[in-house]
Amino acid sequence: MLKNSISKQAIIYPLVMLLAMWFFYFLQLQGLFENCSGAIIPLNPDGLKGIIFSPLLHGSLDHILGNSLPMVVLMFLLYQFYPKIAHTVFLSGWLAVGMLVWLLPPIDIMTGDYRYICVIGASGLVYVLAFFLFFSGVFRWNMKLLTISLLVVLYYGGLVWGVFPEEFFSNLQEPSKISWQAHLSGAIIGTVLAFMYKNIGDKKKKFVWEYPNYYSEKDDKLWQEYKENHPEDFQELPYKKEEDIWDRLDELRRKNE
Repeated sequence: MLKNSISKQAIIYPLVMLLAMWFFYFLQLQGLFENCSGAIIPLNPDGLKGIIFSPLLHGSLDHILGNSLPMVVLMFLLYQFYPKIAHTVFLSGWLAVGMLVWLLPPIDIMTGDYRYICVIGASGLVYVLAFFLFFSGVFRWNMKLLTISLLVVLYYGGLVWGVFPEEFFSNLQEPSKISWQAHLSGAIIGTVLAFMYKNIGDKKKKFVWEYPNYYSEKDDKLWQEYKENHPEDFQELPYKKEEDIWDRLDELRRKNE
């Protein structure tokens, strides 16, 4: 039963993405994509190719390990529960978050100085998926999808702090290497995509009897038959006088003494 309920694409595509990330990391270890090659360089024409390549590149083993599990889990949830729009959300999220990161001016949030930065890593795309899954369930108000939203919050709720510069929370001796711009861009794009596609795929089901003008001749006939066969259910309870109530209370009080 479980085998039939899990979509093949929910297994295949996350694994393909994971293999691609590790393959490109292997190429980095061999000397390819050195320095800022393949990275997003904001407002720099040389950094436009990073819109395509940057989610596949990582700066260290810890970096790629930190992105691998969230990417696999969130992609699985996307392709399992949103199969009709999964490709569109994933690919458009990939391109849109890269473009938005490229458009954001690389300014040091604490000093206001211009910084030359190179943005690599899949964390922006992870934020797209996390925020899409959360807000999609909220916008659709579907119990099954709301459960997915709850799971995302439970396991990845801490991601929300990543949309703020790390300098806000700690005294750093030098600018942080973590791109809060990529995280913020991913959060924005994921939320926008959730709103754009809220009417495609599963949404809250409304049963026919929930409509205001609903009428069923069959239901009405069953109701009338029930009233005829069980008249005692529709009789008013006999009225009890106030003194009878007080007598009953006194009787109960004496029994308890």
